[in-house]
Amino acid sequence: MSRARIGAGDWVIAVGVAATLVATGLSGQPPPTDIGLLGYVPLAAGGLALAARRRMPVAVLVVTGLCTLVHQLLGLDVPAVAYLFAVYAAVRAGHRIATIAVSVGMLAALPLVILASPQPAEVGEAFLRSRDVLELAWLIAAGAAGEALRQAERRADEAERTREEVARRRADEERLHIARELHDSLTHQISVIKVQAEVAVHLARKRGEEVPDALLAIREAGREAARELRATLEALRDDERSSPHGIDEVPDLLRRARAAGLRATLTIEGRRVELPSTVQSAAYRIVQEALTNVARHAAATTASVHIEYSADAVEVRIDDDGKATVDSAPAAGVGLLGMRERVTALGGQLRAEPRAEGGFTVAARLPLERAA
Repeated sequence: MSRARIGAGDWVIAVGVAATLVATGLSGQPPPTDIGLLGYVPLAAGGLALAARRRMPVAVLVVTGLCTLVHQLLGLDVPAVAYLFAVYAAVRAGHRIATIAVSVGMLAALPLVILASPQPAEVGEAFLRSRDVLELAWLIAAGAAGEALRQAERRADEAERTREEVARRRADEERLHIARELHDSLTHQISVIKVQAEVAVHLARKRGEEVPDALLAIREAGREAARELRATLEALRDDERSSPHGIDEVPDLLRRARAAGLRATLTIEGRRVELPSTVQSAAYRIVQEALTNVARHAAATTASVHIEYSADAVEVRIDDDGKATVDSAPAAGVGLLGMRERVTALGGQLRAEPRAEGGFTVAARLPLERAA
């Protein structure tokens, strides 16, 4: 059953057909008995029922057929125009068997109804009059028109699905190409950095020397970069996998920031709620990118991360005491653009700007309803 909304165009067609049928009934040869204005109700009802032909095609087919039989029984010799419209709509909606069954019933019932009408008729005349009411050629033409349009719409849908499949396949191929390029260009260099840092830490400890914090930070950054690269390559190879990082791993980001010399603090407010994986990943990446920008560009000594849970959203804010001022706002880089894209995709809001007291703030509100 179709669930198409009944629109103004449907009502225009229905009212037009109903008016045509009533006018034809009033202008034709009057029936032998005075049926009154109420006798013309089946004509109007059959036409008005067509308003729902796209929403309930089989029901409209039955209603228009019954209205046709009723006004023939009353002696109103009017062609079954409304029924032909209903046949077209039902076949177009794919209800071919139901249309054939109802139409066969109509063709068989019409002569019997005409014989029972107030106008006397012989059997042969009843068959001739029934042919005028519902001519087989028009019935076949209405069904063929509906089937032709249905096939055309199906071919259009198949063509659209084919285009989407081709686009997805090309996107998959591009992701694999990027994964291979990243693997070839970055894996070796990151592995060398990580191994060199591991060896340097090991030798320093073996000699009993104090390991510099910077060297430990390099080693930890190398490990994290290797993990990030593996996760990125996995995501590129299979875009349905969710990010391995979530909001629960934010403390690890602050620990690495402290190892690099930044005084970083974390504040959490509100009652923890279950977060969708997309929000988890976005919150982690926002904190990660913000702390990375602080370490690279801000010349800051402190940074604070504030996470607040509510029933419909989670808010993340990162403040630093760096050199950014209202008069010298830094240009938005790739990191900020990436943050904004993540937040916008979830239907949230992002604010990234210098603070009045100095330093920079990044604040994001990630709604939960849209991301669920």
